[in-house]
Amino acid sequence: MPKAIHPGATKLHNRRQTEILELVQNKGFVSSVELAMIFQVTPQTVRRDINQLCREGLLRRYHGGAGLPSTVENVAYTTRQVVCLDEKIRIARSVAAKIPDKASLFINIGTTPEEVAKALVDHQGLRVITNNLNVAAILSQNTSFEIFVAGGVMRHRDRGVTGEATSEFISKFKVDFGIIGISGIDADGSLLDFDDSEVRVARAIIANSHKVFLAADSTKFGRKAMVRLGRLSQVDALFTDQRPPEVIVDILTDNDIMLHIAN
Repeated sequence: MPKAIHPGATKLHNRRQTEILELVQNKGFVSSVELAMIFQVTPQTVRRDINQLCREGLLRRYHGGAGLPSTVENVAYTTRQVVCLDEKIRIARSVAAKIPDKASLFINIGTTPEEVAKALVDHQGLRVITNNLNVAAILSQNTSFEIFVAGGVMRHRDRGVTGEATSEFISKFKVDFGIIGISGIDADGSLLDFDDSEVRVARAIIANSHKVFLAADSTKFGRKAMVRLGRLSQVDALFTDQRPPEVIVDILTDNDIMLHIAN
């Protein structure tokens, strides 16, 4: 059974809904009739699944089926906080296990990086530079941490800080690990996001990290967004919850990128 969550939030997905999402991401559009045949359920059940995924902004309903949502605007932050939450927690723990005590690191905007921050709270002596006020608040529980918060313009919807001043601040540092999230990973290895100012900060993080860890749940594979951050070949390790599509695995192999699948 799906887990209960606070009022107003979405339910966590069942296996069928997750597989519907993956099918649409792979094909771009899938008809309701086809989905009912694939999963051997009634059209009404398919409609309920599609309606939930549409309410969360993960799919868009079209006549006769479902397709991908807009590449211009991201899903609401409150929705992203609960979508694939179990997967994000497992990914975060996998990332945290690779971060030694007394390391220096960047952590950027996103719900998955925030889960990484929670998983790091019991470390010792970390030096963290972040443009995410939620991350700073989470890590402030540990008095052995030194936390640097980037200046810039705060976004009210997720308490992320962006802008030219943010990128300049990030560029003053050179750290052991850069931990980033992403909105989509295209089949050609492009890393995609929705906000150009957020992307500029992420690029600065990549450029100033000795190792870059990308934390992304499996719904990000094939997901479209309008702004290109860079390429998968620029990261050192990908942390996710399921084996990626083979085209992505080939890119990882060709570029000697470590793949960590969180259990």
